[in-house]
Amino acid sequence: MTQTPRAIVLGLSAMLGAGVFAGFAPAAALAGWWFVPALLLSAAAALCSAFSTADQSRALPETTGYGFIRNQLGPWSARLGASGYLLGRFAMAAAIATMFGAYVLPESPATAAVLLITGTVLLTATGFRWTPALSWAAAIFVVVVLALVVVSCFSIAPPQAVTTTGNTRELVGVGALLFAAFLGFERITVDSGLSERTLRIAIPVTIGGALAVYLAVGVGVHRQLGTDRLALSPAPLRDALAAADAAALIPLVQAAAAVAAVSTLYFVLSGTRRTMTAMVEHGDLPRPLGRAPRAVDVLAGAAMIVAALLMPLGLALGVAACASLFYYAFTNASARILLQDERTWPMRTACLGLGLSVLLAMSVPVPALLTTLAGLAVGTALFGLPAVVRRPRTTLRAT
Repeated sequence: MTQTPRAIVLGLSAMLGAGVFAGFAPAAALAGWWFVPALLLSAAAALCSAFSTADQSRALPETTGYGFIRNQLGPWSARLGASGYLLGRFAMAAAIATMFGAYVLPESPATAAVLLITGTVLLTATGFRWTPALSWAAAIFVVVVLALVVVSCFSIAPPQAVTTTGNTRELVGVGALLFAAFLGFERITVDSGLSERTLRIAIPVTIGGALAVYLAVGVGVHRQLGTDRLALSPAPLRDALAAADAAALIPLVQAAAAVAAVSTLYFVLSGTRRTMTAMVEHGDLPRPLGRAPRAVDVLAGAAMIVAALLMPLGLALGVAACASLFYYAFTNASARILLQDERTWPMRTACLGLGLSVLLAMSVPVPALLTTLAGLAVGTALFGLPAVVRRPRTTLRAT
């Protein structure tokens, strides 16, 4: 049981990032206050996907999610899944970096975004490790600051002019968008060394805890800003504090946003490196990358910077959610065919996760869906090229 608090803290330190600091703005723009109940859909999809990834890691501890899909569903399914995973992580990194810029350097957010990604890549390239002690410190600091924001939002009555409109037609679409807020659950379900008993408790508690934080912060900032102001805010927590006459706390929120950005981006980059390394080993990425491990980090960092410069926050979150949901559709599909003694949770959770992943992925805003589909097509084709090039040619002999 001593591992359980550690696992929960590790998960929260990888989850509390762009979603809680900036994700409520594009969500409110789509559905108004209905983004609050939409979080329940996001959490349900994340919970089922976390169960499936944990079962995969237990069944084949020596491989990654990409490798498991390849073993269970074949190479082309794995390439499509890997395209979704990598595109989702690149877009998530862009959302984190954009959030960081909006809070820390609002005068030049693009510059701040590039500096954050570059600095994190350099840290990982030099062998820096995000220790459990750092995770504890980051998670506690961020949660305490978020609690101060919530208290401030509920301590002062909002202006009478606050609007609270909603659009039920976008409920599922917003649930898909906010799925990106839960993507850090792989911090404890993949390659964490946690026991089955610990994961039985840690996974639902971590996702439930993150959901509680998102609900409290989301309701608080919506109460202070209303639908219209929240939808237009690049930094909702900062603007909510200003509206609640608590501007003295803004530097603290900026510091928490910076800590959350570095913490979550580090784990996004770690997962990206793990998947790309596995793809090199299986020949879906050029094998020379395997002889230069730091090149994988540089390549991933370059893709993240391009995404941060090209995608506004709402589009980045939408692509991160949509692409990741496609990846988890393959993850849940492959987890369905595990043997009974290889699974910790019932097969029904994988079936439900598969259905929710497809439903939510197809419900994201159209620009994010089209961008994701284009990225999946291009990525799958590129990852299949090495296999096509290696395929032996047959010659026809005249008879």
